[in-house]
Amino acid sequence: MSTREQNERKFSHRESLPSGGRRYWLDVQGRQGWKARYVKEVDADEVTVRFYQEIYDGTGKLVEVHLKYPEDYGHQKVTS
Repeated sequence: MSTREQNERKFSHRESLPSGGRRYWLDVQGRQGWKARYVKEVDADEVTVRFYQEIYDGTGKLVEVHLKYPEDYGHQKVTS
């Protein structure tokens, strides 16, 4: 289990959620123009509720979401 300090050190962005939890995210730039965003949502006790990856194309459009926790559903294409 991570603490708030560990999450703040690992993830460069964060926001408070209405439920009292927090959302942390880290953006990783790909070499061919795409971007991956790793998102971790925790409850008020910093227990992980969801962890997922968002994939954006070169124009910044969300193209895939990969839910990894609480259950791994694999890559899901985003339809417009």
